[in-house]
Amino acid sequence: MSNIRSAFNGGKAFIPFITCGDPDLETTAACVRAAVKNGADLIELGIPFSDPTAEGPVIQGANIRALNGGVTTDKIFDFVREIRKDVKIPMVFMTYSNVVFSYGADKFISTCKEIGIDGLILPDLPFEEKEEFIPQCHKYGVDLISLIAPTSNDRIAMIAKEAEGFLYIVSSLGVTGTRSKITTDLKSIVDVVRKSTDVPCAVGFGISTPEQAKKTSDISDGAIVGSAIIKIIEKYGKDAPEHVGKYVKEMKESIK
Repeated sequence: MSNIRSAFNGGKAFIPFITCGDPDLETTAACVRAAVKNGADLIELGIPFSDPTAEGPVIQGANIRALNGGVTTDKIFDFVREIRKDVKIPMVFMTYSNVVFSYGADKFISTCKEIGIDGLILPDLPFEEKEEFIPQCHKYGVDLISLIAPTSNDRIAMIAKEAEGFLYIVSSLGVTGTRSKITTDLKSIVDVVRKSTDVPCAVGFGISTPEQAKKTSDISDGAIVGSAIIKIIEKYGKDAPEHVGKYVKEMKESIK
């Protein structure tokens, strides 16, 4: 049984996304701990990449700041080893296939296992090409988390049947970023998922307010928030952790 499942055992899950190394890894660690303390159920850690195709300007900016600050995959691995001493909830990496390829897939995924990373989200990896990484993921017990987009249509059931960890349902077309409203018919997507698998599904892309989090988690198993948290970190820099904690608490309360 995947460790990720435990994030959904206590009701609706709140999943914050944080870019590693923006503005520095010490601040990232403090933000992660503040999120956990205030009710986060699973943490998505972004490994910065120079060409993050799925990201809007907010998370692109975080990637650039982190890379300019000298963050590397190895430094991020060391950072996870350090926070795993006290952070017990599931954690997954969100990054790009290129990052895994250039590091060496076997070495990357075996290190994930060793440092306590439970899953991997690769938004640029098409479902049809996941065989590139599935053997290593299964070998080391790291879940390869699939994404379902509003355009997946007849592929939803197929993707859901093979899902591991949790299913990431993309709420809107386009890139990540806060949106004033979400217009996708998420309920019909979730209905197909529910018929195909008992793996939990959480909705991300565009969620920033407690109302949006409640609405999306009412029909799914949880809400994923990235850009709204990155904006807080961008605004407050090294003083961000306290503000991130406050935001996570408010969002978690809204979906209880």
